[in-house]
Amino acid sequence: MAKKIGTFRCTFSGLRQDFTTGDMEMVFKVHKDSKQKIKKIADDARELDLTISIEKYAEKRSLDANAYFWTLAGKLAAVLNISMEEIYREYIKGIGDNFEIVPIRDDAKERWIKNWSSKGIGWVCEDLGTGKIPGYSNIICYYGSSTYDSHQMYRLTEMLIFDCKEQGIDTRTPEEIVRSCNEWAKKQAG
Repeated sequence: MAKKIGTFRCTFSGLRQDFTTGDMEMVFKVHKDSKQKIKKIADDARELDLTISIEKYAEKRSLDANAYFWTLAGKLAAVLNISMEEIYREYIKGIGDNFEIVPIRDDAKERWIKNWSSKGIGWVCEDLGTGKIPGYSNIICYYGSSTYDSHQMYRLTEMLIFDCKEQGIDTRTPEEIVRSCNEWAKKQAG
């Protein structure tokens, strides 16, 4: 099992070749805010055989976006007379790029679904039925929004906003409401 040494944000600078050995070096620039972190990672990694993973940076979703989502989910739940959790699960399934389809032995399906679902409200599984492998079923496993980056959370919230507007629900953020009230007050005073 691999042990993660650390993660930091950087930009790719280029490649260099050591003409004596033929080895290639990848060069990255690390922001000065990560200076201490990268020094510790380098110290920890100095004598290790490493596997390096490079991933595109994705901004994490904000807690404000999460709170806004749940506020709107509560409003829609009240109008539709269903639970916020049910609404959330439907949107999780609707986002479209946050799932895996896994073949699971038929005698292990219930345990798999229970374990996957225990990770959180949005960790949803559905049995798609018998797969190509005898004795196995395909299970679609959706990841909860706790794994989402800011773009995925934006898409999830946009779907909810659309449905709220269809139901006549005010979808303004608290900041937008305050701004509207301030503008109204200025008009009344002026």
